[in-house]
Amino acid sequence: MNYIERTLERKFLHMSSFFKAVLVTGARQVGKTTMLKHLAEGQSRTYVSMDNAMARTLAQTDPVLFFQTYKPPIIIDEVQKAPQLFEQIKIICDESEEKGLFWLTGSQQFNMMRNVRETLAGRIGILELYGLSKNEIEGIKFSDDLDFSLPCLLERQKQVKKNDIVDVFEHIWRGGMPQVVDADAEQRQEYYNSYVDTYLMRDVAEAGGITDTVRFGKFLTACAALTAEQINYKTLAEAAEISQPTAREWVRVLHGLGVIYLLQPFSNNQLKRLTKAPKLYFCDTGLCAWLSMWLTRDTLMTGAVSGHYFENYVVMELVKHYAYAKSKANLNYYRDSNAKEIDVFVEENNLIHPLEIKKSANPDRREVKKYALVDKTSLERGCGGIICMCQEVIPIDDKNCFIPCSLI
Repeated sequence: MNYIERTLERKFLHMSSFFKAVLVTGARQVGKTTMLKHLAEGQSRTYVSMDNAMARTLAQTDPVLFFQTYKPPIIIDEVQKAPQLFEQIKIICDESEEKGLFWLTGSQQFNMMRNVRETLAGRIGILELYGLSKNEIEGIKFSDDLDFSLPCLLERQKQVKKNDIVDVFEHIWRGGMPQVVDADAEQRQEYYNSYVDTYLMRDVAEAGGITDTVRFGKFLTACAALTAEQINYKTLAEAAEISQPTAREWVRVLHGLGVIYLLQPFSNNQLKRLTKAPKLYFCDTGLCAWLSMWLTRDTLMTGAVSGHYFENYVVMELVKHYAYAKSKANLNYYRDSNAKEIDVFVEENNLIHPLEIKKSANPDRREVKKYALVDKTSLERGCGGIICMCQEVIPIDDKNCFIPCSLI
């Protein structure tokens, strides 16, 4: 398989020229190591993985000797398995003026992140890598920032082929794990099977002390059934026959391992909100489809939950876009006491871009009327619209457009 260029590469190299250490977190198998090894080609950079038992034991028992053996500049893989290294990394960073000495990868476990932030504050840049986006697979790189305005969308439209629902659902069903990009249906099924059995079950045991694999399997399946909905701990607990506090803890572990994404409700003193529960999405729609036994693209595309999967896909493409972009944005959703819901608020530079997500190619344009909610506050409303399966950008009014999902 050929190397697929990752959108995060630009930001990673930029941070490596500024910080002495850069950590790339993300779920297992999303391509963290592949990306770093690719970027290190032509450099004399040591590589060591903490999955290697001998190297790990040395790192845990004698960090000083470890760095005499494996000298920086270095790539350390799965660094969360040897937190003893952080103190020594700090010392080496403080003794050297050189940038980009340490390239680290890790699954984003809560304890490790706290440890890293405390020990290496000011010395480390932390970036998150997700599975492949549809644009990465198709080799599309947009040159401009996304501001949802008509000129920006029309410019992007020149770079992509027309929206096609079969195409989109092929990507949703297949997922974004680099190893399944070229896999057939049988290989894909076996891949996810072993992904859950080997990586996930092992990681949840290490990260959260979860050893009841039968109940945890049921819990995972229940999460997949609730994708793109508000999280309901009672339902999850009942499905897996566990207590609600346990369900909360297990959600926290899955979130920490980069398996699920929680979209928080928008909170602002001026916009009264009824809900405090986040919405649950899978970082990889392919894993979600596999857990829910959608065995083919077509059954998923025509099935009852296809709208939920489409929403999950769009939200995660937005998350990836902003994780790799130059400027930071907050993503939330909004729901008020009258059950008025807006799927996504993108908050950037004090502007709110309201977005609805609809699987239809011809959604109801009246959906944008509820965006007037934002005008009742001191927040400035930016451009927005309805992200959908339409084939080209169509203005709805001066602020909103029908936006083909391929332009994100």
